[in-house]
Amino acid sequence: MTIISLLLLASRLPHLTFTGESDCVRILRVFHWYVLNNLTYNTISLSAHVNVGIVNGREAHYRPYMVSIQLNKQHICGGFLISAQWVLTAAHCWNSATIQCIVSTVLILLLYQKIHLNNNVQLIPLPKGGEDGTANRVCSVMGWGRQWTNGSPSARLLEAKVLIENKQKCHYGWGDEYIDSQMICVFGSGGSCEYDSGGPLVCGGTAVGITSFGDLSNCNSRLKPNVYTKISAFLPWIKKNMRYVK
Repeated sequence: MTIISLLLLASRLPHLTFTGESDCVRILRVFHWYVLNNLTYNTISLSAHVNVGIVNGREAHYRPYMVSIQLNKQHICGGFLISAQWVLTAAHCWNSATIQCIVSTVLILLLYQKIHLNNNVQLIPLPKGGEDGTANRVCSVMGWGRQWTNGSPSARLLEAKVLIENKQKCHYGWGDEYIDSQMICVFGSGGSCEYDSGGPLVCGGTAVGITSFGDLSNCNSRLKPNVYTKISAFLPWIKKNMRYVK
C-alpha cells in the first residue's frame, strides 16, 4: 500500500481570494502554475513515519485513494483522489494559507502532474446523486488524526465503522450549525478526531462525505456526533471547476 503525499509550502503561496465564479477559475489556473513550479509530489510507504490515526480504529490495509496533505513535511489534513489529477479535501484545511477557491466547506486541489494509477494508487468514486446514505447505514471513516482527545497519532492508517445518524440527533447536538442539505453526521465506537479533516466518509465503496468538524474537547462525542460535508450537495461545483484546468 502507498499513501500519496501532497507537500504544501504555504508560506510561499500567492495571496488569492474568491469573490465569484470567474475569480475561482482564475485562481485555479494560478494555483496550477504554482503547483507546477513550487510543490513536491511523492509517494511514501507505510514503513515511513506517517502520522495517521482514528479514535478506536483498526488498521486500514488497503485504501489506495488516501492522500496526506502536508505543511513543512508535517501532516495537517487528509484528502482523497477523485481523478488522476484532483484531490478532494476540506476547505478549512487552508485556514492558515491564503488560497480560498472554495464553496462552503469543499476544496479541490490540483496535483502538479497526473498520477499513474495502479494497484496501489486508485480513485474513489463520488456519488452520482441521491447516494448520501440513509440513517442507520453502516459506513467507514479513515484519516490522519489523533487516536483520542489530545492524544497521539498512530504510525498506521486506521479506520472505523460508523453509523449515519438521523437528522434529529444531528440537530440536537449541533443546533443551527447543522445544515441538513449540506451535512451528514455519524457516530460509532470509533470516529474522527483532530487532523482527520478532509478525509472521506465511505459508504458502499463511494465517498459520500468529507470529514468536517466535531467536538474537539471530546473526540467522537455521543452528544455531538462528527459532521461530514455532503458531497452530493457540491457535485455540480466540483465537476464544473475540474473542467477548467486540463
